[in-house]
Amino acid sequence: MTQLVLTVVGDDRVGLVRTLADTVAAHGGNWERSELAELAGAFAGIVLVDVPEESRDVLVAALERLDGLLRITTHQPLPPETATGQVLRFTVLGNDRPGIVREVSDAIGAHALSIDGLTSRTLDAPMAGGTLFEATLVVRLPAGFDTEEVIADLERLAGEIQVDLTLV
Repeated sequence: MTQLVLTVVGDDRVGLVRTLADTVAAHGGNWERSELAELAGAFAGIVLVDVPEESRDVLVAALERLDGLLRITTHQPLPPETATGQVLRFTVLGNDRPGIVREVSDAIGAHALSIDGLTSRTLDAPMAGGTLFEATLVVRLPAGFDTEEVIADLERLAGEIQVDLTLV
């Protein structure tokens, strides 16, 4: 078996997931993991599939024929790294404004850390009016990494950009 990472984008409508799942299954593939969502009328996501090596090219060709319904790009994933160290999970919540994700990712990158997961959304601020921005991040720390240093930097940043930081 070989793995493929599929990035998927299309206009949201009924049956997109089923069409994609049918295509993968018809070529002996197994749907392993996915993150899929509707965003502003578009359907987008990423899917990890296992497929027999001999069916890989035929599956890729079949996925390309879905263009018009879904635009699918296939990627061969890098060999998996053995996860070491601990995971840092935190949420950022504050008034919505441009640059929050950039500033938080800069703070993480300054420690040569990589973001494993990022989920964000905007929501109405019920009491104050306006819009809030909320992001939940997952960062994997190398074994022996000093978590206090990165947490202190994130807390300092939260004060500067006036958002709440909550460690999960």
